[in-house]
Amino acid sequence: MGLWLLDVDTLARGRFVISPLAETVASLLDLERPTACHPAQATWIAAHLPAYRERLARNPVAAAVVRAGFRPTWIADYLVPAPSGDDTPDVDEELRRVRATPPATARADLATALGGGPLPDVLRRDDVPAHSAALLRWVWTRAVLPDWDRRRRVLEADVVARTRQLSDGGWAAALDGLHPHSHWLGDGRLQVNTHDNPPRSLHGAHLLFVPVTRHSGWVAGAQSDRYALVYPCTGALAGHADRPAHRALHALLGPRRARILTLLGTPKSTTHLVALTGSALGSVGGHLKVLLDAGLVRRGRAGRSVLYYRSDTGDALVEAAHHGRTDGGSVGSGAV
Repeated sequence: MGLWLLDVDTLARGRFVISPLAETVASLLDLERPTACHPAQATWIAAHLPAYRERLARNPVAAAVVRAGFRPTWIADYLVPAPSGDDTPDVDEELRRVRATPPATARADLATALGGGPLPDVLRRDDVPAHSAALLRWVWTRAVLPDWDRRRRVLEADVVARTRQLSDGGWAAALDGLHPHSHWLGDGRLQVNTHDNPPRSLHGAHLLFVPVTRHSGWVAGAQSDRYALVYPCTGALAGHADRPAHRALHALLGPRRARILTLLGTPKSTTHLVALTGSALGSVGGHLKVLLDAGLVRRGRAGRSVLYYRSDTGDALVEAAHHGRTDGGSVGSGAV
């Protein structure tokens, strides 16, 4: 599955979508391999890792599923079904599909993830899919759902950004570099990983691209008519500080509008901007209206959210300020 062969119709039907189950699997992987990429993730891992390990210690079947099915280079197919692509994804429906996996299929997928070796005795049972779905529901309920609204806004922002790339530069711009092992090779060829498998034709299939907040992704393609490439979203969930607005933008727009414009390098909702700036919702809305009217910001809808992002003019203004120049000449040292 290292190379996907895509025809024009398949690409035309392709969609960027959000999956609660994909985010749940990403969170399970973060708990299973707890190496934090930023302080906020370290805090999240510290809060949930003890309960996760206790859960596995109490359920040897679930622990065996994790050891066999979530390998560093392969995830058992039945654990990561491709999402439906609905605009309002339902985690219950996604988990139902995991639970409904025929036991023989689950055992075969786990054996493949183990490299074809024999399954441990604890996994030679018919309720493995039920144990798998129960563990994923526990991770969703305990570790993802309390923060889902915030995560969803970050994922929706990525979908808007990718859709904008698609509109501006076509599929080559939107797909190249979705994750380190994914590359658009041209002529309908998309490299999705580095596994040495024969190319797979996706002609006539449903093609989905799914962001997660984890730093790595995976491929989902057990269904004959639906495939998904799960990739790291471009916006960090919380980790690094945003680049501060340059003083030239402060002088031109005022400090609060300058701050909002600088933050909109990636799409964000008003709620997200309120959290980042500490300003009241009405104040943020007023500043956004001024920036929209000036042509510095655009907006688009992703699911239930309206997201704002800089226009090309807004990008040019921010970059010019940070490089210390405008069309009229020097505006300062360029230090930030």
